[in-house]
Amino acid sequence: MRLVTLPGVFRPRPDTWMLARALRAEALGPGARVLDVCCGSGALAVVAALAGAEATAVDVSRRAVLAARMNGRLNGVRVRALRGDLLEPVGGERFDAIVANPPYLPAAGDAPPSRGPARAWDAGRDGRALVDRLFAAAPAHLRPGGVLLVVHSALCGVEPSLGALRAAGLEASVAARHRGPLGPLLRARAPLLEARGVLAPGEREEDVVVVRAESH
Repeated sequence: MRLVTLPGVFRPRPDTWMLARALRAEALGPGARVLDVCCGSGALAVVAALAGAEATAVDVSRRAVLAARMNGRLNGVRVRALRGDLLEPVGGERFDAIVANPPYLPAAGDAPPSRGPARAWDAGRDGRALVDRLFAAAPAHLRPGGVLLVVHSALCGVEPSLGALRAAGLEASVAARHRGPLGPLLRARAPLLEARGVLAPGEREEDVVVVRAESH
């Protein structure tokens, strides 16, 4: 798969490919409808389209929407790319799979940024500003038997994610987990996260998880 990223568009990282593996493991048949939320470069939408799915990508960034369209063409597949906030651009539509690598890094302030590069990774004080909204909105956009796959750091709290999804009527579990060193942004924030009790003193590793939820 070939990808280009425009200036200001989030470049795929290991968590993107972790989520891509989880999506491939669903073995969705040709013609399945897949939605990539917070799409960035559109890598996950392209993965879905290459497997024969009808892929839609959504991002609040105009450049990300353009990148998703470009990357679809670059790989010989069609990606319908829409600009908007989370699931708002696909109101009334339902999908066999929704995948998301949303901003999830705990930040200094409560409100996520509305512009600038940090918009691609900062998600409020607890890192849950986007994932909680996504968990609340996604069930209405899943077909029966449809799945939601979301990647985020365990520093945001895995049990709160599973609890929110189960409260929304979905069957939720952790589909994948990887432990590794903190990235540069979180390393720089380690003293802040230690002071909050999110990191143990001297801890410089995190678990990244893919949370899976299925509609009945």
